Formats: sequence, C-alpha cells, structure tokens
Amino acid sequence: MKFTIARDRLLKALQLVTGVVERRQTLPVLANLLIKADEDGVSLTGTDLEVEMVARTDVGVEQPGEITIPARKLADIWRALPDGSDVSVSVEGDRATVKSGRSRFTLATLPANDFPQIEGGETDVVVSVAQADLRALIDQVAFAMAQQDVRYFLNGMLFEVTGDHLRTVATDGHRLAMCTKSCEL
Repeated sequence: MKFTIARDRLLKALQLVTGVVERRQTLPVLANLLIKADEDGVSLTGTDLEVEMVARTDVGVEQPGEITIPARKLADIWRALPDGSDVSVSVEGDRATVKSGRSRFTLATLPANDFPQIEGGETDVVVSVAQADLRALIDQVAFAMAQQDVRYFLNGMLFEVTGDHLRTVATDGHRLAMCTKSCEL
C-alpha cells in the first residue's frame, strides 16, 4: 500500500476517527485504525466494538492495500508535521513508513483481517434531516442522559421516527428532556 496526501486534508478525519479508539484495549488491534487505500481513495476506520467511525478522502493511490496502524501514534505524528506538508504513507511487510520532508517514522502494523467488522443491519426506515436539525435534536436532550448509571438504558437517548417528525428523548431518572423536529421519510 502506498499513497501521498497533503497533511491538512487528512488531519481532521484522522482526529475524529482516533477519538473513537479507546486508550486501554483488551485486543491490541482495537488500538489501531484500519486504513484501506483503493482507486476511490483512502478510508480510515476506528472502533471500540460499540461505535464504528469511518472517514473517507479521495486521493491518488499509488499502490492499493489495507493495513491497521496504531491510531494514537499516527495521530500524534500527523499533528506534529508542519502545516501544508505532503505526507507519504507506505507499507512493506509488517511495517508502515510515514515520510514528510526529512522526517521519517516507522510504525508496527497488524493485519487488516484481524480488525473487527461491525455488520450493518437492514433498515426499515430511512430519514432525511438537515445536519443542523440533527445536532439540535441531540444537543437539546443530551444534558438529561445519565452518566454511567447501572440502569444502562438511561445512559442513552431515544430516537422516535414517525411519518412527519423525528423526536429525541433522554432521562436520568430525575430529569426528562424532549425535542421534536420535522423530517422527510
């Protein structure tokens, strides 16, 4: 696998995907990001087995492939590189090399087939909602969610979809918050 990309084009995506990866893992591969390079570009995948986040960017790939690279180390290296620099990532065997200018970093990798795949289920409902409306739905009720309650169902949020609106509801057993926005099915 080999590709070259501007540092700034991948920095935000790398930071977002790395945020999903837990610091202390029971499986070593969960501390890594799955990086896939193909003719469509590069995709980064991070998971903690509960949440999976994928970021994609289109870039010219010199040699396609897939591998897992330690997430925190890669993000730290990427942040430390100078603004506006081009970064080359290449994989040979079980080592990934990140080069930019005179800087060169070598990272240990794990095989991509060891990375857990979260299966997407079939959906019954597809909803179209503006990003600002979805953010408002979450922000308006997130304060009422429980934090680390033994009643695990209070640690989440209910999304209710009807024919003409989307509603979010959250409670911690003492407070209750609800927000409703119209949407298209």
